[in-house]
Amino acid sequence: MSRFPDGFLWGGALAANQVEGAWDADGRGPSVADIATYKPNVDPKEYAAHHVVTSEGIAAALADPDVTYYPKRRGIDFYHRWREDLALFAELGFGVLRVSIAWSRLYPTGEEETPNPAGVAFYRDLFTEMRRLGIEPLVTLSHYEMPIHLATAYNGWSDRRVIELFVRFATTCFTEFGSLVKLWLTFNEIDSIRRHPFTTAGVIEDKSPQGFEQAVYEALHHQFVASALVTQLCHELIPGSRMGCMLTKLTTYPLTCEPEDVAAAQAKNLENHFYTDVQTFGVYPRLILADLERRGITLPILLGDEELLAAHTADFVSFSYYMSMTESVSPDAERTPGNTVLGVKNPYLPSSEWGWQVDPVGLRISLIELYDRYRKPLFVVENGLGARDELTAEGKIHDPYRIAYFRSHLREMRRAVDQGVELLGYTSWAPIDMISASSSQISKRYGFIHVDFDDLGNGSGQRRKKDSFAWYQRVIASNGASLDEE
Repeated sequence: MSRFPDGFLWGGALAANQVEGAWDADGRGPSVADIATYKPNVDPKEYAAHHVVTSEGIAAALADPDVTYYPKRRGIDFYHRWREDLALFAELGFGVLRVSIAWSRLYPTGEEETPNPAGVAFYRDLFTEMRRLGIEPLVTLSHYEMPIHLATAYNGWSDRRVIELFVRFATTCFTEFGSLVKLWLTFNEIDSIRRHPFTTAGVIEDKSPQGFEQAVYEALHHQFVASALVTQLCHELIPGSRMGCMLTKLTTYPLTCEPEDVAAAQAKNLENHFYTDVQTFGVYPRLILADLERRGITLPILLGDEELLAAHTADFVSFSYYMSMTESVSPDAERTPGNTVLGVKNPYLPSSEWGWQVDPVGLRISLIELYDRYRKPLFVVENGLGARDELTAEGKIHDPYRIAYFRSHLREMRRAVDQGVELLGYTSWAPIDMISASSSQISKRYGFIHVDFDDLGNGSGQRRKKDSFAWYQRVIASNGASLDEE
C-alpha cells in the first residue's frame, strides 16, 4: 500500500476570525471581519456586488452591538473552548494545525506602541498546549482580520504607513511566540485582494480618490513589501524558521480546444500565478507589468523595494484548493460560483450545493504545475467540502459525501507525491465547523467535528464527532495507506 513520506504533516486549518468569537473580550479591538453580515440568500453569482463596503456601512455596523447578524463576532467560541478543541484535534492524530493570529487582539487599533498583554497570553497558551500535544503550529499572520481602525483611518493597505504597523505586529509575534512556532505564512490568499479588497486589505472605495482599482494595486504592492520585510525578520529572529506564501489555487481549463478558449484560460492562470511569482521569484512578471501599464495602473515602487522583494522570498509555497474552473469566450457559456470567483461550468464535473465543482484530479494537476513552476516545497493548507449535515435522533452525523470528497482528493495528492512533488503536509479546511468566510453561515459545514450552533447563534456549542472523524483519524494513523480501502 502506498503511503506518504515519513514526516509528512497531517492536520487541519482554522482562521481566527471564523472561530475565536469574543470580538470585544480582554481588550481586543474590532477587525474588518466583525462587520461581515449573515447573507444566507445571496445568489453566489452576485457575490461581488454584495461585498461592496462603504464608510457609512462600516460606521453603522460598528454602532450595532448585536452579534446575531454578525456571526464572526461570535465564531464558535474557540477563544473559550480551545482546550477542548485541541484535545479533539490531538485525538484525530494531528501533527500540524494551521491557525491565524488576530491582529486586533494584540494591537486593538493597530497603532498601539505595545501589545495587549491578554492577547499575547492567549496565543502563548494556545501554542504551548499545541506543542504539549505534539501538534506543530502553522501560523498565518494576516487572515482577513486587520484592525478596522486601519481601514477607516488609513484606507487600509493602500497607505504605505501600514507596512510599519504590520512589521511591529509581526515582530511581536516572532519575539513572543518564536520559541513555539517555526512555520509561518504571511498573507492568506494574497490574490484575494482583487476579489474582496476590504476583507483582504481594508480598502474602501469611497476613501480612494485615486480610483478604487489603483488603490487596490497600491495595497497589494505594500503587502508584497511587508511580506518580504517580515520574512527577513522571521529568519533573523527565529532560528530554523520557515516562512511561506499562500495562494488561492484557481486552476482553469479551457472549455473547448477552440484557440480563443485556450487563450482565455491561459490569461486566467497567468493572473492567478502572478502573486506567488512575486513572492517566490522576487520580481513582478513582465506580462503583468505590461497589462498594468495598459490599464493605467501605477505601482508605488520606491527605491529599495525591488531589491527587498528579490532578497527575501518565500521558503515554501502553500495554497488552498477547493475546485477548478473552465473559461470560454462564448457569451452563452454557463457560469458557476467557486471560492469567491465565477468560472464557466465544466460539464464533466459534479457540483456542491453552493455550485463549487468537485475536481480531485485538479488537485494533482495543481500540485504538479506549482512544483514545476516554483521548485520549492509545497503545502496544501486548505481543501474541503461545504455541505449541510443532518443530526440524527441519536445525535450522530453520517457524512459519506465528505469522506468521498477527501478520499478522492487525497488519493490524487498522493499520486502527485509519487510523481516527485515535494509536499510538506496537508491541513484540511476545516477540522471543525466554523463560520463561512463568504456568507457568514455555519450551516455550510466543513468539519469532521460538528458544532451545535445554527446560523443565528442558537445552540449549546456542543462538539460531536461525525463519521468522517474516525475516517480521517485512520488516514492520519496510516500515513495515507488507508486511502486504498473503500
